[in-house]
Amino acid sequence: MEQDIKLPKKIENFLAKKGIKYEMAVHRTVYTAFDKAATMRVKPAAIAKVLVVKIDRDLAMVVIGGDKNLNIEKLQKLAKAKTVGFAKEKIIGETFKGIDPGAITPFSEIWGIKLFCDKKILEQPKMILSAGTYEASIKLAPGAFIKANPEMVIAVISKAREKTKAAPKVKKPAKKTNKTQKRR
Repeated sequence: MEQDIKLPKKIENFLAKKGIKYEMAVHRTVYTAFDKAATMRVKPAAIAKVLVVKIDRDLAMVVIGGDKNLNIEKLQKLAKAKTVGFAKEKIIGETFKGIDPGAITPFSEIWGIKLFCDKKILEQPKMILSAGTYEASIKLAPGAFIKANPEMVIAVISKAREKTKAAPKVKKPAKKTNKTQKRR
């Protein structure tokens, strides 16, 4: 694990300008909130999952806990929008230059787009945000996150993750014993 991973300059400068106290955490490469939680040995609820959505014609970021799914209907109602959908990867890459696509740091002022935050993640003692790379995260208090994003909309916009159904159990064939084996 490389210890010399640093925040992208625009994020580092933004946090310094705002006077935001944070802690850097370098970890193995992870692509999902659950992998990050397991790697960092924290509950998935503390991981800030950042989703980029298109609300009508505008891009927006949504922050929810790693243990939640976005409730699109609630977001649509909150935003008073006709349509809400996930942004395409190409648009994400063009908008968040210099940042790994799945490691977007949710500071609306840097990116110039609206930010919605689920109220539930702000109840965590510490939030863990992506730091612009798959190998590093930022730990900060919810109050610091609010200070960094004074314009964000806070509401309950998440729902419990749907449980994935386990594959049906396949019966193993009975072991052949000497009595059940065919004789030749």
